[in-house]
Amino acid sequence: MSEGDRPPYFTQENRTTVNSTISKRAFLQAVGAAAGVGAVHRGMEALGLGRTGTAAAAPPGLPPGSGAGKSVAILGAGIAGMTAAHELSKAGYRCTVLEAADRAGGRNLTVRAGDRIEEFDNRQRVGFAEGGHLYANLGPARIPYHHRTILGYCKEFGVELEVFTNDNRAALYHHRERFGGRAVTARRAIADIRGYVAELLAKAASAASLDGALTADDRKRVLEMLADYGDLDDERLYRGSARGGYRGARVNAGLKPGAPDDPLDFGELLRSGFWRHAPRTADSLNQNPTLLQPVGGMDAIAGAFERRVGRLIRRGSIVEEIRRTGSGVRVVHRSARTGARAALEADFAVCTIPAPVLKDIAADFAPQTRAAIAASAFGGAVKIAFQTRRRFWEDDLAIYGGISWTDQDIAQIWYPPYGYHRDKGVILGAYIWGEKPGLRFQAMGPEARLKAAIAEGGRVHPGYAAEIEAGVSRAWGNVPFQKGAWPAADEAPEALQRPDGPVHFAGDQTSALSGWQEGAALSAQAAVAAIGRRVGRGARDG
Repeated sequence: MSEGDRPPYFTQENRTTVNSTISKRAFLQAVGAAAGVGAVHRGMEALGLGRTGTAAAAPPGLPPGSGAGKSVAILGAGIAGMTAAHELSKAGYRCTVLEAADRAGGRNLTVRAGDRIEEFDNRQRVGFAEGGHLYANLGPARIPYHHRTILGYCKEFGVELEVFTNDNRAALYHHRERFGGRAVTARRAIADIRGYVAELLAKAASAASLDGALTADDRKRVLEMLADYGDLDDERLYRGSARGGYRGARVNAGLKPGAPDDPLDFGELLRSGFWRHAPRTADSLNQNPTLLQPVGGMDAIAGAFERRVGRLIRRGSIVEEIRRTGSGVRVVHRSARTGARAALEADFAVCTIPAPVLKDIAADFAPQTRAAIAASAFGGAVKIAFQTRRRFWEDDLAIYGGISWTDQDIAQIWYPPYGYHRDKGVILGAYIWGEKPGLRFQAMGPEARLKAAIAEGGRVHPGYAAEIEAGVSRAWGNVPFQKGAWPAADEAPEALQRPDGPVHFAGDQTSALSGWQEGAALSAQAAVAAIGRRVGRGARDG
């Protein structure tokens, strides 16, 4: 940030002039520096910038009957496709949803005992025991509190929600080359990181070079704040904190006061990269507490949509061509069961087919649309879930929900925030999204994936292998009609955010929330609203 962009510092001397001249941008920068991105989001709403809450939660609201006599072909029965079908059919449009797979939901996938899941070169049977808490979300698994659109549908459909524990200070941080390869608790690492940073800032705040930036009163307040933030001693030094627990791996002081653990080595902490984990992740807007999940599995949302639009879905209908017919569209599709080809003609289409699949479908798209589709590469995320004979993370480590981090390819281990104190549990033993590890695990067969994930998990939890009874994996790059998890690019192509003739595009790939169900639902609502405007204009012109 240049000197000209730096927000002014609020002192008593300049407060009167600053109050009248500070820009909204400078104010938000100051808020972000002090309180994090979540406060910036709320500040934007307070200033009238980016009001996403109420507006995003409101469905398109097409007038009842406004679509009478009009037909829409919806390509794909994921969250976006079913959202479009739900909203359009309420307004009287005649909708037909073509879904290539034998199930609706797209990447919304929850697996339970006896389920079968397919990839290009393998089929897995889920070997979990029967039990309402023994399931794994192998697609989306959490909903941020501000994803008001998807939460709005949960409310409308009566989908019961519970808290998803994303950040748990009892969870573990692990690095193969730091701290002897042993995992340390998040509470200890975070307390020590805060302490060391506070000590360094206290030294900087005490330096004479800051006399021009801080008044005497400001300096006093800053030092008081840093002492409290980092739990510094009277000399403003960090010597450890009870926030991280007590010696002897004790969490509580017990009947007698305990002695805080010695602080972890600062150099090791820096080199471990632990500061990249929960402290930073929880500040990212889509990881801010509180996060939510449907009770009993994420597919409760897909199921709620399907109960409303299931009659419109033709499963096993593989789209092979998308052609224009004057002002309308003709979609040629093939039956996955019989191979028979058929054609569906409609006034409009809402295409939610993932770009890696769509690029191989013959279509009359404009050159810029074809280029955007061809350029939309998807990442190959992999999830691996294990059923365990006992909930060892609760019994041995008092971990109730949350995520442990490791520098290994498995990246994360998730502990279920439900089914507490049951005999068995299902943990997510790996959530892999980096390109190299993702491709490595994607190339493995199912058994090899489980074996590799167990070996890496054993470095985080010694004795891990003995606890595991069954496992299942999902490599989204190997899934027919998906070929990936979410777009690798940070921004959706503009060409897919506008219609190409009668074809409108939807899906998280066309939104700024790729990889989130919110992006899928928002994009579908945008497509529905655009079709409604076109039909409305046509009615007025006629």
